[in-house]
Amino acid sequence: MTQWQKSYDTFLATIQRTGELWSLSCEEGWVICDSAEFEDTEVMPFWSSKEEAQRHCVDQWAEYQAERISLTDFVELWLPNLAEDDILVGPDWNDELEGLEVEPGDIAESLMEA
Repeated sequence: MTQWQKSYDTFLATIQRTGELWSLSCEEGWVICDSAEFEDTEVMPFWSSKEEAQRHCVDQWAEYQAERISLTDFVELWLPNLAEDDILVGPDWNDELEGLEVEPGDIAESLMEA
């Protein structure tokens, strides 16, 4: 199992246990990044803890803040909208913004299986 897969599994377990996850927003909207894997694809990062999300509010994201998203809203609203917009999910990316880029539908399936 790769380091990224372990991080992903921990992300899923944590958000299921806490019922929440975090992303970054400011007045202009939410953080969305270019994919490191796929050309012309965007990724929205999410973190399983407020502290991890907040650590990324530096440099070009200094004006952003960690925003709580309930797991219910994530599954019922966010994932379908991200899928419709062809935006991948970046679960628990590290400080270098490295990690898996996952299809929203795959996350929904993983959450339903657990």
